[in-house]
Amino acid sequence: MSTKRILVVDDEPDFVAVVKENLRHEGYDVEVAYNGIEALEKVKANPPDAIVLDVMMPEKNGYEVCTELKHDDRYCDIPIVLLTAVAENVTSSRYSHSSGIDMDADDFLSKPASPEEILKSLKALMD
Repeated sequence: MSTKRILVVDDEPDFVAVVKENLRHEGYDVEVAYNGIEALEKVKANPPDAIVLDVMMPEKNGYEVCTELKHDDRYCDIPIVLLTAVAENVTSSRYSHSSGIDMDADDFLSKPASPEEILKSLKALMD
């Protein structure tokens, strides 16, 4: 069995480093991207087994990335876990949590999500 590859997409380098280390410790191969455009490029170059995707990012937000991937037959089966802090900031944000619920994301976790919560979600989606 080959090692599962996870793409972690978030514009906060410290958060990415913690999640990456935790997933590597669990035996996953981890690739990172720091914005939505970089994420799409990496998925198209070498599709991962799952994606951990932040909602609020520069260039292209997580909702846009999720929609693009889920509406493309080549990538629609890749499990996506959306991370969102939007629920707490809905009145002060141009992002709407309800639009995420209409998305095809496979799971939603409130940010800050712990590495353990992310790992549990990924295992459930990939097993």
